[in-house]
Amino acid sequence: MQIDVVCYAGYRGEETPRRFRLGDRYRDVTEVLDRWLAPDHRYFKLKTDDSGVWILRHDTIREFWELVSYRQG
Repeated sequence: MQIDVVCYAGYRGEETPRRFRLGDRYRDVTEVLDRWLAPDHRYFKLKTDDSGVWILRHDTIREFWELVSYRQG
C-alpha cells in the first residue's frame, strides 16, 4: 500500500520518516526502532504515537513509500 511520508533529511541528506499519512489520519513517529538497506530500497521499523509498530519501505529508484507491516501496540 503506497503512503505519504514526511521526512527529516539530516546533515548527510539521508531521509528519516517523522510522520506519515494512512488514509485520512497522520501518525507521528516517536522512535525509529531499526533501519536497513537493500540495493534499491530502504526499510524503517517505526513506533508511532499510538504505540503501533510499522515497517515502511522507501523505493529509492521510483521515489515512493509503501507500508510493509503493522503491529498494533
